[in-house]
Amino acid sequence: MKSILFVCLGNICRSPLAEGIAKKLNSEYYIDSCGTGSWHIGETPCANSIKIASQHGIDISRYRARQFSSEDIARFDHIIALDESNLNDLKLLGATNAIKLGSFGYDNMDVPDPYFFNGFEGFEKVYAMIHDCVEQLLHELETK
Repeated sequence: MKSILFVCLGNICRSPLAEGIAKKLNSEYYIDSCGTGSWHIGETPCANSIKIASQHGIDISRYRARQFSSEDIARFDHIIALDESNLNDLKLLGATNAIKLGSFGYDNMDVPDPYFFNGFEGFEKVYAMIHDCVEQLLHELETK
């Protein structure tokens, strides 16, 4: 089974959303998420990520944050960073197969951390961007 790993910094907002969206859109891949940082290991996604996912029929409330490990490089066919900083970190860790999610439909833009926006609006914008990019990613993978 082909596999996709979504990676952000803490694995509590953007990458769990990407994982949940991808699982809803495609059941043919093994899909997971993680963070490059270690400070949220074992935590659930943040309340607003759980809320925005739930509003779109996705339950991420049981997900638990984990940190990227070198074993992930061999375990996943596609490693998808949510921004340039995490992409650079992944490459430094040896993930030569890592690419940025924003390269799928958003002119290679970073998916911003929703906390850079005021209130819940950031989560709505980030969800929409992630959804569009994941949809495009899955389409491209299916046509290869």
